Amino acid sequence: MRAKGKREPRSARAKRWLKVTAIVLGMLALTVAIIYFFRFIEGYIETSLEGFAWAGYLIVFVVTLLSSATIFIPAPSLAIVVAAATQWNPAIVAIIASVGDTLGEFIGYTAGYFGTKLIVTRHIAAYDRAVDWTQRYGIWAIFIFALIPMMLFDLVGLAAGALRVKPWRFLLACWAGRLPRAFFLAYVGYGLPVLYRLWSG
Repeated sequence: MRAKGKREPRSARAKRWLKVTAIVLGMLALTVAIIYFFRFIEGYIETSLEGFAWAGYLIVFVVTLLSSATIFIPAPSLAIVVAAATQWNPAIVAIIASVGDTLGEFIGYTAGYFGTKLIVTRHIAAYDRAVDWTQRYGIWAIFIFALIPMMLFDLVGLAAGALRVKPWRFLLACWAGRLPRAFFLAYVGYGLPVLYRLWSG
């Protein structure tokens, strides 16, 4: 029977929540900056960006792919999905983002499959919990962590790879979580212009 770990010090919890708050505020600021950048581009070229949807969808795919491919480094995938949906079809944005996210997360899975000792150095306790959750709940752990924004999915991806979860099961569970998350974020972005018009009267 495994002994219970020590309770996390209050200072460590406060530091963690401060970090999460900073990331959330940073993502919000980045979202606003991207939206205003889109507006600036429209004003500069004096035409709507709707005609450049193909470029927007490509940007969404590349950014979400690269963001999810990074390990333990917060990246702007959430911001780009929300911002892009203010300009282009939110359903298409969501589908493309979910695919980019899922393929990017496969990098973490692959890293776990071939070994984690060089990667998991500062998050050993959290990684052990991720291994435990993945062993207990299998693809449901992958699905839940992929679904909820701001949860550190990288550890679960590493754990799934280390535990030799079948690649297709990992990809399917990850995409099943990422798809509704992407739709939620995209339709938040889609509703922002409506809220702005109502607010400004």
